[in-house]
Amino acid sequence: MNLRKENILIVDDNYETLDLVQRNVKTLNYNTYKASSVNEAIDVLKSNLIDLLITDLNMPEISGIELLKYAEEHFPFVSKLVITGMPTVNNAIDAIKSGALDYLIKPFTNDELNKAIKSSLQKVKNSSKIFSSDSFLLPEENSYAALIGQSSQFKDLVNIIKRVKDNKANVLIEGESGTGKELIARAIHNTGALAKMPFISVNCGGIPESLIESELFGHTKGAFTGAAESKIGLFQAASGGTIFLDEIGNASMAFQTRLLRVLQEKEITRIGAVNPEKINVRIISATNSDLHKMVLNGTFREDLYYRINVINIQTSPLRERKQDILLLANNFIAKYAAEYHNPKITMEDKVTEVLLRYDWPGNIRELENVMQRMIIMSDDIITLKNVPDHLKYHIPQKTDFFKTLKEYEKEQIVKVLNSVGNNKTKAAKILNIDRKTLNQKIT
Repeated sequence: MNLRKENILIVDDNYETLDLVQRNVKTLNYNTYKASSVNEAIDVLKSNLIDLLITDLNMPEISGIELLKYAEEHFPFVSKLVITGMPTVNNAIDAIKSGALDYLIKPFTNDELNKAIKSSLQKVKNSSKIFSSDSFLLPEENSYAALIGQSSQFKDLVNIIKRVKDNKANVLIEGESGTGKELIARAIHNTGALAKMPFISVNCGGIPESLIESELFGHTKGAFTGAAESKIGLFQAASGGTIFLDEIGNASMAFQTRLLRVLQEKEITRIGAVNPEKINVRIISATNSDLHKMVLNGTFREDLYYRINVINIQTSPLRERKQDILLLANNFIAKYAAEYHNPKITMEDKVTEVLLRYDWPGNIRELENVMQRMIIMSDDIITLKNVPDHLKYHIPQKTDFFKTLKEYEKEQIVKVLNSVGNNKTKAAKILNIDRKTLNQKIT
């Protein structure tokens, strides 16, 4: 095994304490990083393979407890040690609940610090040293249909699916590429009342404009050159079940107009036919485009947008659900280890840290691709040398700790405003705030 010095991050807003603790840790033969704020600490965590986080609790703006919670969610394999000069029972309880393994009270001796560091590092090594494909068993609460996760976002998604699976309300799934939109659509269909009926998937941008009407709505014999016989369209093929319109944002305006008519009348007319035919089908649409912005830009029909968007599902990118990364990674190990007849393959814990640090712009699809590649390139153990360079040397952009919370709040306010026709008085009443506060939050 490749032995190396452990990397320790020390966080304290008091510069004298920060330098003192860093000097003491260095004398114990560890590599050290330091940060005087939570935001700085998060940047270090994202950019380096940290083994142990040592943090003070009482810091201005953002507390050490919040840092512990963030690290526990996004970097669960980083050990956590708390130091504080103002100990209380509640602080200790909060720290332990947030993932801290030990708690040191200032002032402490170098020997006490050494013991606490060794103890914290050893506890994590004992609990998470290695992952093995032959011991991977997915807990029932962490899977639903073909979906896998354990984050709060995953649980919220499953709750929505359970609510909509047995009715025929139109569903719009929005999110980045690779976040599993078609898997969600199939989960809605396969777990609901329509499971025994057809599920037809259509890529709205993948059918040539000249063929799309014939493909979706069918044609009669002789309707056009080459129409040697009558043919039903995909809408009729999905009769009684679900039609999944993937990348609906790529649909032409002509197709949007035709689709709107289908949704309004619940009937289609084959090319060359005179009489329309009734259809009985649930429509689930998906897109990685911002349809609301497209409506404002005039590139997507507003009336169609509201027709397909009865139930809205927003998929979370993988960078926002770090808790799910290792669960998904181990699922892919089990899948490809079986496919490549290597059931004993394992993954070192330092590889998991790289996986957790990376932002995954390609989301779950990219994670699966990387795991498959590493399994092929490794023998029995996936080590750091098997990890692609763009993952190992990836440095995420610096971000403000609460920026995403502010953005999320603004997004929700904008959604409420859109739902009431930009009536700020109504929106403020729904949000239980006054108009002045509303205006401040959206500027």
